[in-house]
Amino acid sequence: MDLVPETPAPRAKRSSTAFDGDLTGLFERPLAVERPARQRIPFVFSSPHSGRAYPEGFVRTSNLDPQTLRRSEDCFVEELFGSAVRLGAPLLHALFPRAFLDANREPYELDPTMFAEPLPPHVNTRSLRVAGGLGTIARVVADSAEIYREPLAYADVEARIRHLYMPFHETLRGLLEDTLSAFGYAVLIDCHSMPSVGGPADDDNGSNRADIVLGDRYGTSCAAALSAEAERILRRFGYSVVRNNPYAGGFNTEHYGKPARGLHALQIEINRALYMDEGKLERHSGFARVRDDMKRFISELSGCDWSVLGTGIRGAAF
Repeated sequence: MDLVPETPAPRAKRSSTAFDGDLTGLFERPLAVERPARQRIPFVFSSPHSGRAYPEGFVRTSNLDPQTLRRSEDCFVEELFGSAVRLGAPLLHALFPRAFLDANREPYELDPTMFAEPLPPHVNTRSLRVAGGLGTIARVVADSAEIYREPLAYADVEARIRHLYMPFHETLRGLLEDTLSAFGYAVLIDCHSMPSVGGPADDDNGSNRADIVLGDRYGTSCAAALSAEAERILRRFGYSVVRNNPYAGGFNTEHYGKPARGLHALQIEINRALYMDEGKLERHSGFARVRDDMKRFISELSGCDWSVLGTGIRGAAF
């Protein structure tokens, strides 16, 4: 496994809700990149929400116990897609948890009600994700429980963005640029899991969800043929599959999916009930089946002739 070295982090200013200020001690590695000896397929796999290293100071100053904080995790997703590396594609996954920082958002989607001071003008305070409490720094976990007891200091949040978010996206951008340069096109598979039932803040509150939701930003983030083939393969494996409902793809799918430039992004959400006990946050007997099916999925999808996805452009601009 090749690991991206940590970006050195200075001590941040302390506040009543500080996480002890020192990100260097908290995250020796903010993310991991697992690479094949040679990349053989033009795919990049990313799991931005599977991190589960919770800073002690963060937990101590939260309203929530550690188990409740973990409700936002995409538990074990990097393991479900781990076969990507053996099949010839890199796999990037965050080691920091989504409740601490969400790498599937704009860099500065922040809720001003969470802070002790006014926010800088470059901050996006009006997105729908901010309104739902799930900005770059979340106000709530997946079941809408409030995370913080007291207002945050902007300096602490800026440190999280600078030393966790930025390295994650610099790495993802580099993987996609290298893939595009080598193959003439690149496919990002953004890997996630979802609660089996819609939560209180979701449009499908109380509804049982499909086994798998594919998100292509309503056909704008990747070629239609790619979404269609992914759906066909998964249905043949026996899964119920829907597209773009309730998840059409987040910031990463939208930002990196530029089909006209040969860059395609597809989000995949796996129903957690298929592979884990959602209450205990533990793998159950279905885990091996889903893991093995994701290996077959990667093998079959990447084995198609996708040369039509290329544009002849070598090199990307994000």
